[in-house]
Amino acid sequence: MKRPRQLSADELFAYAVKKLGGRAATVGEIRTSLLARALEPSDVELVLARLKDYGYLNDARFAESYASARLENEGVGKSRVLRDLRQHRVAPDLAQRTVARIYADKDEPALIEQYIRRKYRATEPDALFPTNKELAAAYRRLLRAGFTPGNSLHVLKRFAANQIG
Repeated sequence: MKRPRQLSADELFAYAVKKLGGRAATVGEIRTSLLARALEPSDVELVLARLKDYGYLNDARFAESYASARLENEGVGKSRVLRDLRQHRVAPDLAQRTVARIYADKDEPALIEQYIRRKYRATEPDALFPTNKELAAAYRRLLRAGFTPGNSLHVLKRFAANQIG
């Protein structure tokens, strides 16, 4: 595999700005990209500081935006968003604080109901989860979506008993 061309500090800054223009990224993600291309590894921290000074790079803003978008657009649970933020190399304490703030006034059972209705919208509500196998598959899907086991079971049992219409 061909190694990318090594870049000077100014070229690294231009590369990072172009990369951030394509999509938002965290300090950790940009650091990894820059280290792979830096002619001098010491330039990376200088470029990161410059990006932060210009407001192009802000992990707190990234985490806030990312968590809000995942909640509003996909309706996933807290642990899924936390896991994803960690994969984006957001500091664990920042990720935890942000997710706690975004999900503070959210009712998880209501989120789970909305998630089930959206993911199983082609199925009639009274025909959902007729077998234990389908109920178990839905439970695993809810866990992967970041919902707590207790609330997931509670909502699934209500759906299976046709108590939710």
